[in-house]
Amino acid sequence: MNRIQKLAECEQHVLVNDVEHGEILCRICGHVIEDKTEEVGAEWRSFENQQDRSRTGDGVTLSKHDMGLATIIGRANKDVTGKPLAASMKSTIERLRMWDSRTQAYSAGDRNLRQAFSELVGLKEKLGLSDAIIEKTAYIYRKAHERRITRGRTISAFLCATLYAACRETETPRTVKEISKSSTVKLKQINKCYRILVERMDLRMPVVDPMQIVSRIANKVGVSEKTKRDALEILKDYESREALAGKSPTVIAATAVYIAITKNYERFTQRDVAKAANVTEVAIRNRVSAIRAAR
Repeated sequence: MNRIQKLAECEQHVLVNDVEHGEILCRICGHVIEDKTEEVGAEWRSFENQQDRSRTGDGVTLSKHDMGLATIIGRANKDVTGKPLAASMKSTIERLRMWDSRTQAYSAGDRNLRQAFSELVGLKEKLGLSDAIIEKTAYIYRKAHERRITRGRTISAFLCATLYAACRETETPRTVKEISKSSTVKLKQINKCYRILVERMDLRMPVVDPMQIVSRIANKVGVSEKTKRDALEILKDYESREALAGKSPTVIAATAVYIAITKNYERFTQRDVAKAANVTEVAIRNRVSAIRAAR
């Protein structure tokens, strides 16, 4: 510890942590190195009569309408000593609990964010997204909500469009079709909201790299590791020969996987690859001829 001042009569401090008095002292000379230390261990008891005795709750997050800063009245009808509350006090606490829940989303804006972020949790589980993407989605949605871009549009559709924009910015391989399939929103509505979001917020979306989609399609189909590597080589060779602007990266990645499957004589059909990539078989057939002609 750089804060320790060595004394002349004590050549080397032997530190002892006195938890009861909150002090760190030297066992040899008795000099108090630090006092009023903070206890970082678990609480001796839980105020909600639960097993978790941690000192803090969830961290601050943008994916909650109150950013995780609000407190709630617990469901346990017991006082601080653990005794059950009287019948008259139970009704009072229940009424306070109800108004506490209502006041947390009192305004229309808070209710909008609460509904949007509750749906976002469900999409996170269905699509297998990381916390970073969820935070990015919540950030973009909050900015759009502050500029009143969400007004006049359904919450679910605009949230799906925001989630797709976050996936594009973080280069996460998730398509609009996958998001639409995981939610109850039609593809046309998501595309409309996405165009409005990009235009009004002046977002600059990076081009999707087909290389990142190959592994996901190959894992869904269940091909071997050799076939996956061959698909990446086919795609890399095609990128060096042809410009990919204006072509669907998902279709190109699915085509590379299918060509690698036929090369290694694996028992997967064109329909299996199209279903895993969520594209049509016709699109893969058209791109197969183009890739083979370029080689």
